[in-house]
Amino acid sequence: MAQVKIYGHTAHLAAHRQAISDAIHAASMQVLGLPEGKRFHRFFPLTAEDFVHPADRSTAYLILEIHLFQGRQPATLRQYIRQLQINLGEGVDLPLNDLEVTLIETPAAHWGIRGQIGDELRLNYEVTK
Repeated sequence: MAQVKIYGHTAHLAAHRQAISDAIHAASMQVLGLPEGKRFHRFFPLTAEDFVHPADRSTAYLILEIHLFQGRQPATLRQYIRQLQINLGEGVDLPLNDLEVTLIETPAAHWGIRGQIGDELRLNYEVTK
């Protein structure tokens, strides 16, 4: 399970929304083993006044907050961040300096999904690799 929040400048998100989503989901499938149909992305377009950041970031600057079930190996999480960097660099021409990723792991028992507690779900993919 992964819930992705994507923060960026309004114009950049509008112009690249699908490519950004595709790049993120491809990394999620490749590294985390998420199924094709498990894409949960929320875009937060921000005006310049509402998106304060250092001057060395461009209008392409993205912040990703990705909420995951707890339990994946540290090497898997590192590989996921690297794959996000690669995919967004290639798919959206995003410079490394314009991407920040935060992975937030939460125990499955702290999720409520489709009327069930997360640790009661039967998933068709592994979350502890």
